[in-house]
Amino acid sequence: MRFQILGPVRVWQGTTDVKLGPPKQRALLALLLAHAGQPVPLHGVVDALWHEDPPATAVNVIHRHVAALRRLLEPGLLSGTASHRLVRDSGGYRVDVAPHELDLLRFRTLRQDARRSAQRGDRAKAVELLVEALDLWRGPAGSGIPPEVRALPVFTAVDDEHVAAVKEAAGYVPIAGAVLTEHVLVTLRQAASHHPLDESLQARLIEVLAAAGRQAEALETYQVVRARIADEIGLDPGPELQEAQLTALNQPRQPPAQAPAEPGPAPAATGAPSPAQLPRDLGAFTGRSSELGLLDTLVPEPEDPAQAVVISGMAGVGKTALAVHWANRLADRFPDGQLYVDLRGFHLTGPALSGPEAMRALLDAFGVPVSRIPAGPQAQTALYRSLLAGRRVLVVLDNARDSEQVRPLLPAPPGCLAIVTSRHQLQGLMTVEDAHSVTLSPLGEDEALALVSRRLGSSRVTREASAAAEIVALCGRLPLALAIVSARAALNPGYPLAAIADELRASHGSLDAFMGEPPFADARCVFSWSYRALTPRAAELFRLLALHPGPHCSSAAAASLAAISTREIRSCIAELVRAHLLFENEPGRFTSHSLLRAYAAELVGEFETSHDVEAATTRVLDHYLHSAHAAETVLAPHRERITLRRPAAHTLPERFSDQRGAADWFERERPVLLAAVAQDGRHGAGAFSWQLASVLELYLDRNGRWQQQRTVQSMAITAAQRGGDLLGQAHGHRALGFALSRLGQWEGAHEHLDRALRLFRDLGDMCGQARVHRYEAFIANRHSRHTEALEHYHLAGELYREAGHPNGEASVHNEVGWTYLLLGEYDKAVDECGRSLAIHRETGDRNGEAAAWDSLGVAYRQLGRHDQALDGFRRALGMYRQLRDSYLVADTLIHIADTHLAAGRTDRAAEALRQALDILEDIGHPDAEGVRARLLKTD
Repeated sequence: MRFQILGPVRVWQGTTDVKLGPPKQRALLALLLAHAGQPVPLHGVVDALWHEDPPATAVNVIHRHVAALRRLLEPGLLSGTASHRLVRDSGGYRVDVAPHELDLLRFRTLRQDARRSAQRGDRAKAVELLVEALDLWRGPAGSGIPPEVRALPVFTAVDDEHVAAVKEAAGYVPIAGAVLTEHVLVTLRQAASHHPLDESLQARLIEVLAAAGRQAEALETYQVVRARIADEIGLDPGPELQEAQLTALNQPRQPPAQAPAEPGPAPAATGAPSPAQLPRDLGAFTGRSSELGLLDTLVPEPEDPAQAVVISGMAGVGKTALAVHWANRLADRFPDGQLYVDLRGFHLTGPALSGPEAMRALLDAFGVPVSRIPAGPQAQTALYRSLLAGRRVLVVLDNARDSEQVRPLLPAPPGCLAIVTSRHQLQGLMTVEDAHSVTLSPLGEDEALALVSRRLGSSRVTREASAAAEIVALCGRLPLALAIVSARAALNPGYPLAAIADELRASHGSLDAFMGEPPFADARCVFSWSYRALTPRAAELFRLLALHPGPHCSSAAAASLAAISTREIRSCIAELVRAHLLFENEPGRFTSHSLLRAYAAELVGEFETSHDVEAATTRVLDHYLHSAHAAETVLAPHRERITLRRPAAHTLPERFSDQRGAADWFERERPVLLAAVAQDGRHGAGAFSWQLASVLELYLDRNGRWQQQRTVQSMAITAAQRGGDLLGQAHGHRALGFALSRLGQWEGAHEHLDRALRLFRDLGDMCGQARVHRYEAFIANRHSRHTEALEHYHLAGELYREAGHPNGEASVHNEVGWTYLLLGEYDKAVDECGRSLAIHRETGDRNGEAAAWDSLGVAYRQLGRHDQALDGFRRALGMYRQLRDSYLVADTLIHIADTHLAAGRTDRAAEALRQALDILEDIGHPDAEGVRARLLKTD
């Protein structure tokens, strides 16, 4: 594994670039890497990520980010196993990396080695080591994390190390040799441009230029620096700069240093003009610091092979703006010409530029008369590349339709750079031409707000900060949408931003609020260019995806939605991804921008009938309902559950071969499943809503998502009542009553459980009645009314026996045993839990068997039989891990800790509590706070 912090924060697992998650999670990793090997206290992390205004949930958010980072950095880490990468230390966290794994540590090692070489008198070796160290830098440390975090002293101190290393290398240059001098000079120029008022750094640049035989350039640099210092701070140059000027003046005149072993570029062509065609850089360009940091690493040096960089992304995301901004930044490094061609790959009013038309534009820029342009395309490309030979030229090819349109236009001579923008990914250029790809996403929140501030003025945005933030959110942080709305606000300076936010909110779900002067300032018009280029099947899928409950969609769900085969769906999805109308946020899972969904929804109303919409919606909801039912069946095969009707034709539910796959599917799909419950509950017939809620009950309860459970079951009850479905109402009231008991809302819990019991009785559902009695018994035990709990368990057991449900009866035996534990009657507890264990073994119910072993372990502990207790817990732990039931793994680990404490083994108890805490933090369970408090007392 390799880590990068000297520039954009990146991690590689082998050759795979690890996706580091949301901005605060990435910032947390950057903070820990900047302190590599040293702990960062929890309060320090909170201060770094939120400064003076942390939310009440800040600590919980950090724990969730830590858990997510652990999964990313150690993908094979088993639940309950301690992390070796991101560890708890001194009340905070520490990331452990080897010196060869982190570029910052490698940089510091090389710099120390350089100092030792210099002390031994080998200054050439010192420069060589420093050049190697400086080559590790890809921009300011921690590029791409939120600016307020990047501004912390720990990151600015790392940047200062870079500047110090550049100065050290410059100090050794006079005897380092020509090749190393040129390497140092490139880095020195970059550093000097970023620190224009650092007199010491500017002095080093002047001295190195003079040492390299560039006396005139050295003296010109001095005059530029002197004028800048006078203009900006009103002072004369200090002693270092004056001494550097004298060094340059006294330097013997000589030709520039050459490196005989490394031939330079061929002489520049004579007679041809040096075109400067770049469009004007936008004064309001804002953000993209992370992308710019990455792009800057891709610029070729004069002797390097020609390079091509593809900037792709959805319509309106700012590809051209970034390309033009970056090209203008680089213009001085390409003195022999900067070319620009709009290839019109996606244009409303005309066709894409043909190959001969594009080539003619490039040759015209070099003054080639028509009579000298060959007829054949290959000969034209050869002439074009011959003109570039020996020249350092930048070519911007904007709005490309496909790879074939671009390939003949790419420069070939060393040192040249082509910047290509497209709504398509242009995989052909990456495969055949070894092009680099940078895919743009919508702006981050801070960058989007900065864009609005640049266009409207910071004072106006500051006055209405909440309205500005809502505008950013409703625009989906898409630069085009932000520009349209900002232009409207700028034309009406007296119009409050809150009123504009109200208008956007009122039109959400359509693009009416994003209409500007067509074609380029109208979102609907711009999106249509991409849509019209799709094949009919892909266009249909794009429209139907507006019916998906969101926020992300799997291939199987998309196939169900469109009623096509999995093979054909892959082709359609690939086409949409290439066109940036769909984004693959993780393998096999796809999402779309909110404004693209609004555009697709408009198209659904135009192209699909109401029957088409109803059928597609039924198929996709059937996909999720039957998939969730299959997953729950694998996780708890002997639990009583609802019976479903057959899925609609062409529905493709997921199938699961083991508990791990089922549990992982629930975790991945949870946001979609909750959205599906809400969508059908509000806009559908309601049957899907309550059935999905019923299937989700166990998963949400075990993972401590009780607030979500309350919301989901409330929607389910409303949906079932609207449809007059008594069974749906019964299941909803039962699950909601238990969720309220988890939240300590006892009165509401009893009301809903009473209603559920009456409904199940009316329906003659004995298993439904039995589970309600078990829930009532749970509440009675929570209030120490153990005799009442036993009465409820007696009724539940009789109902299960009458219904012929032995596993339900066995579960009641276990819960009766637990009640005897609470009464202090431990021998009776052992008897009841033993009966439960025997039945569950006979029926093959691994969940029930694990629960019985856990309860037996507690009973044995209370009897002082610690070894038997630990044996029971270990059996339960093994089964729960096989079943992938994270919460019950943690619960059993807590019982193990209690047993070790009872036996006086504090260290072992603390280790078990740490493992339990890691799991509870990972799943965001509310019990984590109590375990954390216990662990602090144990430590």
